[in-house]
Amino acid sequence: MEKSIKSSALNYGLYLGATLVLVTVLSYAINLELLTKWWLGIILFLVILVFGIVSTARSKGLLKGFISFKEAFSSYFITIAVGFIISTLVSIVLFNVIDPEASEILKENVMESSRQMMENFGAPQSEIDKAMLQMEGENQFAMGNQLKSVAFQLVFYSIIGLIVALAMKRNDPNAA
Repeated sequence: MEKSIKSSALNYGLYLGATLVLVTVLSYAINLELLTKWWLGIILFLVILVFGIVSTARSKGLLKGFISFKEAFSSYFITIAVGFIISTLVSIVLFNVIDPEASEILKENVMESSRQMMENFGAPQSEIDKAMLQMEGENQFAMGNQLKSVAFQLVFYSIIGLIVALAMKRNDPNAA
């Protein structure tokens, strides 16, 4: 893979990371509860997806319109991975070092949202209580849990990346 493709994907990853950090920091500063809203999750999903696709398209453009499956997927993956790593590092510092109390507030908000959702779906009270006990014992902002979360997100977005790479690949008919 050409150095310019890796460089381009890395740059898009830095932009993605900066965007995710900006959303996290602004949500932290304005209203922590924003980080528990389903619509913000959907918006971030779309933003991440767009960055990966744009990075792949840019790499294809750098290669004069021809890109192999491997190059397309690598461009997508580098962008997503760099963005997630930056965002996760900032979240770890923010919620474990700078303001650990904020992680407790978020946990309480998530628990309340989960309780309401389970009640709306008619879950038995025993199941709700069981879920609340489990959530109470977890620290979703602990470094280990954050790293697990990044790993699962990378797997999920990699599956999407395989589809994007398949759609974007175009082999050069003049290549040997």
